[in-house]
Amino acid sequence: MADENATITRIGFAPDEFDPTVSTRAARLKWVVVVDRDLPPGRAVNAAICAAAATQSAVTGLLGDDVADAEGTVHPGLPWAGCSVLAADADALRAIRAKAASYADTFVADMPALAQEKLVYADYRAALSRTAVVDLAYCAVSIVGPRNRVSKIVGRLPLLS
Repeated sequence: MADENATITRIGFAPDEFDPTVSTRAARLKWVVVVDRDLPPGRAVNAAICAAAATQSAVTGLLGDDVADAEGTVHPGLPWAGCSVLAADADALRAIRAKAASYADTFVADMPALAQEKLVYADYRAALSRTAVVDLAYCAVSIVGPRNRVSKIVGRLPLLS
């Protein structure tokens, strides 16, 4: 079990795991972003994007190669192993985050509700540093880990709609 106060464990895909010819379901790791289903659409999208940005910068090998279209315009690489965006209520989201964070080989990036309440990052940091984990509400949680485990953690949550 991982210590939530420990340094973030680096996980990801090795360069030789990238195979653009197979289904995303063949990837060793699974990536999901779970969003609070009761957020208004704009806040839900913001939370998902922020959690995904933190994940992409911390988990190696998530993005595929850049791709040029027929006219030569280059489009940045996208997540080659896929990323499902799911919905859960606030209590389930808190439980999912705690369960995922309990595994050392599973990466978790969260978007506490405090982040959407503060307009200055220093204010967010200060508020978060004074808040116990049990008192946090989450807008979104991004999880990358072994496929079977992540599937069990998120169960049969619906896609965010």
